[in-house]
Amino acid sequence: MHRRIIVPSALAASLLLAIPASAASFTPGAPGIGDSYYPTSGNGGYDVSHYDLRLTYQPATDLLEGTATILATTKQDLSRFNLDLGLKVSEIRVNGRPAKFATSGDHELEVTPASPLARNTPISVVVRYAGKPSEFKIDGWSAWARTPDGGVAAQEPDSAVWWFPSNDHPLDKATFDVSIAVPDGTQAISNGVLQSQSSRLGWTRFNWRSNKPQATYLATLAVGKFDITTDRTANGLPVLNAYSKDLGDNAGAARASVERTTEVAEWLESVFGPYPFNSLGGYVPNVTSGFALETQTRPFYSPRQFANGANVSVVVHELAHQWYGDSVSVRDWKDIWVNEGFARYSQWLWSEKEGEGTAQELADYVYATRPADDPFWTVKPGDPGAENQFHIAVYDRGALALQALRNEIGDEDFFAILKGWPQEFAYGNARVADFVKYAERVSGKPLAGLFDTWLFQPTKPGAPEAKGAGLSAPATASASAAPSARSAAKPAEPAKPVQPKSWKKIAATNTIHEHETGHPTGH
Repeated sequence: MHRRIIVPSALAASLLLAIPASAASFTPGAPGIGDSYYPTSGNGGYDVSHYDLRLTYQPATDLLEGTATILATTKQDLSRFNLDLGLKVSEIRVNGRPAKFATSGDHELEVTPASPLARNTPISVVVRYAGKPSEFKIDGWSAWARTPDGGVAAQEPDSAVWWFPSNDHPLDKATFDVSIAVPDGTQAISNGVLQSQSSRLGWTRFNWRSNKPQATYLATLAVGKFDITTDRTANGLPVLNAYSKDLGDNAGAARASVERTTEVAEWLESVFGPYPFNSLGGYVPNVTSGFALETQTRPFYSPRQFANGANVSVVVHELAHQWYGDSVSVRDWKDIWVNEGFARYSQWLWSEKEGEGTAQELADYVYATRPADDPFWTVKPGDPGAENQFHIAVYDRGALALQALRNEIGDEDFFAILKGWPQEFAYGNARVADFVKYAERVSGKPLAGLFDTWLFQPTKPGAPEAKGAGLSAPATASASAAPSARSAAKPAEPAKPVQPKSWKKIAATNTIHEHETGHPTGH
C-alpha cells in the first residue's frame, strides 16, 4: 500500500536536494568483468549464486525455449546491469517487476530494472528467451554443435551464451538446476545428479542438479539418443556415462576408455585428494569436432578422441581438471596454466603408474625433442596471450615446470602441494602467482626464479637450468666409442631420445588445440 506523506516545506526541500545525490550513486555495472584476455567476458556489479534453467528443446528444428531464474547479490549501487546471451529475449523481470532491456555487441544484454538496486542486496532475475542456438555465431564460430538427433553445448572459454543468460566468466561461479523437456525417446544430459525425470504428452523432462560452484563454461547440455550406463563408486558417488547410439567404429574404443572413469577418479583422489563434486561420469555425443572438455562432473569427449583405439589418458586429463580448473578455477584467463599444466602432468603421472614411462622420462623427452629455435619455447605458459591460450606449450612446457618443481623440492613436498592446493582454493579461483606462493610456503624454499625460468621466459632454458631442474638431454651418439674412433669421427650429435611408451596416447589428446574454425578451445 502506498501512503502519501505530507511534510513541512523546509523538509521537502531538503529531500528534493538529496534525491539527485542519491541517484548519482547508482551507476551501470561494467559490461566486462575485467579479464585481461577477454575484456567483454562476464559483467560487473553483481555476483550470481544460483541458476535455475527451465528449458524445452526440439531436436528436429533446433528450437530452444527457456526461462532462466538467476539469483544474485549486487556488489554496487546498480542503475543497470548486463547479462551475456545470444538468443532472443521476450521478457525480463527483476525482483518480480518488468525490466527494460536492450542488446549491444555480440552477446551483451543490458537490463534496466524498474527501480535502482542498492548495493549488497539479494536480487532475482527472470529471463524468458528462445532461438536456434546453431544460428548464433560470434566471429563465425559456435559453441553449439548439431548432431543427427539433437544438439550439444560444450566449448571453452565460452559456451553459455548459446543456451542461457549468465555472468559468463569463471570468476562468477554458481550452483545450477537444469530442467529440460525433450521429445519422448530422446535424452537430455547435463551436469551433476539426475534428480528426477517424468513424461507427459509426448515430452520427457530431465531435472539435473550441480550443487557445488560451477563456472558457466563448464555447464553443459547434450540432447540426443544415448546408451547410458550407471554405477556408484565405493563411496556411493553416482556415476553416469552416456554414448550416442551412432558412434560407428569409435563406439567400442569410446566405451573402453570412458567406462574406466571410476577407476581413474579413485586413483586421482590418491594424488589430488577427495573428489570435489556430487557425481562422476562422461559423455560422447556424435559430433564432428576433435576436442574434449572438462565440463564439470561429466566431461565431454569427441568421438575422434578414440579414432585410434581406447585412450584412457584423455580421461585422466579431463578428470584431473575436476580438481584443477573446475574446483579451483582461473581468476583470469591468462592463468590457464593452473588448469592445463596440471592436467597434462596428471597424464605423465598415470604413465608412471602404468609403467609406460616415468614423468621424468616424459619431461626429458619433451626437453630433448624441442630445439632451442622451436617456437614452442617462445610461448610463456604463465601468461601465453589469448592467441596462445591453448598452445601445446601451455600443456607440455607447463608440465615441464611441474617436473622441475618436483625435482627441486622432492616428492614429499611436491605431492603435498598437489593434494593441498585443491583444498586451499576449493570451489574458488586462483592465479599463477598464488600457486607460486603456496608452493614456497609448503616447501619452505624460494621458488620464484624456478617458475620464472619455466613459465615466463620466452626461451628454452639452457643446459645449466635444465640440469638444475633435474632434466637431462640424451647422451651423444658417439659417447661409447673408443677414444681413437671418436677423434676421427665428426663432431658428436645428440642421439635421438627414446620415446616413452605412453607418448603417442598422450600426444593424441593434442588434437584439441584448434577449433575447426580457428577459434581456440581447450581441454
